[in-house]
Amino acid sequence: MRVHICAVGRLRAGPEKTLIDDYLKRFDRTGRALGLGPASVLEVDERKAQTSAAQCVALERVLPRNAILCCMDERGRMLKSPDFANILRDWTDLGHSDVAFLIGGADGLEPGLRDRAQLSLSFGAMVWPHMLARVMLAEQLYRATTILAGTPYHRA
Repeated sequence: MRVHICAVGRLRAGPEKTLIDDYLKRFDRTGRALGLGPASVLEVDERKAQTSAAQCVALERVLPRNAILCCMDERGRMLKSPDFANILRDWTDLGHSDVAFLIGGADGLEPGLRDRAQLSLSFGAMVWPHMLARVMLAEQLYRATTILAGTPYHRA
C-alpha cells in the first residue's frame, strides 16, 4: 500500500526536511517486505490557496484516486503506536492500494473533507506546528513498520 502525506505548505531544506526524508527512507526499506510503501509527500502551496476552503480544494486535487483518507486533526483519535501499526496492516490486508494522510494549514481541514476520512488522528491535545506534525507522522509510519516486522526499534 502506497503512503502519501498530503500537506498544506512547502517544506524547505532544513532539519525538519532532513528528518522526514530519513524516516520515510527507513519506512520504505522496512515496509517493502510488509507491502507498505513507497511513501511520498504531496504539497499544496498555501500562498496560492490562502483560506482553509481553498486549501482543501487544492488538497483534493492531489489525492490519489480511491485512497483511504486519514486526517491529522486535533479532534481525532489518539492511538498507541501498535494500534496505528495494526490499522495500517489491516488496510494492507484488505487490499487497499493507497492511503493519504492529510495535514491542513494553520486553520486545519474543512469539516467536509474531515467527514470523508475513514480515520482522523491526533498527536494529542496540544497543537503542533505543521512541519513538526509531518516529522511525527513520518516517524510513526516508520515505527509502525518496525512493530509489524518485529524489530527492536519500538520498546513498549
